[in-house]
Amino acid sequence: MRFIELGQKGNNKITSVFITLSATIFVFFIVQVATLFIAISLSNSQGISTDLNTIIDQIGANTFLAIQLIPFAFALLTLFFCVKFIHKRSIRSLLTSRELIDWRRFLLSALVWTVIMGINLFFAFRFSDNIEWNFNLQSFLPLCLISLILIPIQTTCEEVLFRGYLLQYFGSSYKKTWLAILLSSILFGLVHAGNPEIDYLGYGALLYYILTAIFLSLLTVMDEGLELSMGFHAANNIFGALILTNDWQAFQTDAIFIDYSKPVF
Repeated sequence: MRFIELGQKGNNKITSVFITLSATIFVFFIVQVATLFIAISLSNSQGISTDLNTIIDQIGANTFLAIQLIPFAFALLTLFFCVKFIHKRSIRSLLTSRELIDWRRFLLSALVWTVIMGINLFFAFRFSDNIEWNFNLQSFLPLCLISLILIPIQTTCEEVLFRGYLLQYFGSSYKKTWLAILLSSILFGLVHAGNPEIDYLGYGALLYYILTAIFLSLLTVMDEGLELSMGFHAANNIFGALILTNDWQAFQTDAIFIDYSKPVF
């Protein structure tokens, strides 16, 4: 079967989909609130602020990044559990139509996108006064550990949910690949509507998220698996956490470079 058709396997009733999505979202937010509360308590701060920069100052950039990423691990496990025991499907069917996950595809995609971003950064750093060297070994080492372990889990969770589970569900329900891609991509954009990038760049950034999701969905459908989109997404976010950051995006880290340019879409 084609990858997008694998949602036809097992129990794909609407009630099962509702339970799976509800459980995944519920676990994500419960873990997120719990980890943030624990971090704030251990930092001896007076209450939990709603301001992003204040929270980062209270608990530290690395701790805040970990808090952002840890819930995705629990959400991914919940999604896998529901697919296995509620939908009665194999976990592999969410990831690829191949007999085994092709990690070479993952690595190739990650490498290509990292090289492209690296070339772009090279010229931006060379010809712009707004990008500055920001390397601090003491904070970079834990950042590196957090990023290389947790960010691939975060991006895999998003890919499995939107380009795997939902894309397959819409594809099986409506029998139209273009509609499945569009619906899953719009949902991907909407869940990022609360990101600080929207506040600074406007709703054009929301369109960027949706178009990126369409691109990744096309990779998934044309290549019959999530490997390419997973590699692209992981490389993109790791680069944003380790190599180049700024003081207004969702990932605010002690990266090697920091961009002080005015936010422009």
